[in-house]
Amino acid sequence: MAHPFQSDLIDILLVEDNPGDVRLTREVLKEGKLRNNLFVCGDGEDALDFLHRRGKRANAVRPDLVLLDLNLPRKSGQEVLAVVKEDPDLRSIPIVVLTTSEAERDVLQSYNLHANCYITKPVDLMQFMKIVNYICDFWLEIVKLPAHQ
Repeated sequence: MAHPFQSDLIDILLVEDNPGDVRLTREVLKEGKLRNNLFVCGDGEDALDFLHRRGKRANAVRPDLVLLDLNLPRKSGQEVLAVVKEDPDLRSIPIVVLTTSEAERDVLQSYNLHANCYITKPVDLMQFMKIVNYICDFWLEIVKLPAHQ
C-alpha cells in the first residue's frame, strides 16, 4: 500500500558494485510500502553518467534519492559525492552513503563533501534489510524532498 501522501513513484539510484547488496536492496524495496523505481549503477563513472544524463544514460531520470557505496570501481563514492555536491543542478538530491567502511576519515570526508547521512552497512542480513527499510521510511516518507526538476 502506498503512503497516503505519496502520489508519484519514488526514483532511487543505488550506486553499488556488490551484486548481493543490490539484490537485497531490490528485494527490500519491492516488498516495501512505497512505490518506487530502483536504478542501479555498478561503478562511479556510470553513476555520474546517470546523474548527468549522458552517453548510454542520456534518458535517465533524476533520482529522488541516491544510495551510494564508497568502495566502487572506476570512480570512488567520495569522487561521485564531490562531483554531485559541486553541481548546482544535482546538489539538492539527497545522498545517503551506505558503505561497509567504519573508518572515521571516511565518515568525516563524506560529511565534508556534503553527504546527507552516513550509514555503515551491517554484515547481518536481517540488520541490512532493517537499515534499508529505515532509510526508506525516513527519506521517502518523513522527509519532504525537492520536486523533480
